[in-house]
Amino acid sequence: PNVEVVVGCPAPFLTLAKSLLPATINVSAQNAYKVQKGAFTGEISPAMLKDIGINWVILGHSERRAIFGETDQLIAEKVAHALAEGLKVIACIGETLQEREAGQTEAVCFRQTKAIADAIKDWSN
Repeated sequence: PNVEVVVGCPAPFLTLAKSLLPATINVSAQNAYKVQKGAFTGEISPAMLKDIGINWVILGHSERRAIFGETDQLIAEKVAHALAEGLKVIACIGETLQEREAGQTEAVCFRQTKAIADAIKDWSN
């Protein structure tokens, strides 16, 4: 079948997961920052992920939006940078429970998707 299986795991376990899983299963980081290098303590860049053989990243997860206050704009910048650096991206979109109950699902998903689409200059990856 034409299926790609991707497992997302915390950064400390990326290389372990990659070493234990069959080559047919990809390993994804759960986050990456929006710039290549600089003083961003605790962040991981797409270049760092590629250095350890990780080619996938999950960006925009609801927990990062809610707990760390990641905005649509920041997530869009992260997605654009990760793609430009050659990573494959799982871009998460979705409404909160409060937004769903208020009937805002479509508007929220559109807003989040538009922010990402507007930030991407090259769709070849």
